[in-house]
Amino acid sequence: MCLSIPAMIVSIDGSMAEVSAGGTIFKAGLHMIENAIVGDYILLHAGFAIQKISEKEAAETIKLFEEMKNALNE
Repeated sequence: MCLSIPAMIVSIDGSMAEVSAGGTIFKAGLHMIENAIVGDYILLHAGFAIQKISEKEAAETIKLFEEMKNALNE
């Protein structure tokens, strides 16, 4: 099973981007998506943006991750 996390693109330099996920900045290759711009939300997997997603989808996924984290801490 593979896991990707939602992240927002904060800067772009050629085919690489800096993305923010959970307050942490990661480098992400943009080779697999088209027309990426700062502010786009992506799914980040193994250092690559694998798909663009909507802000709503990103927020829903982050909410689910938080619920899982809280359930594990109970």
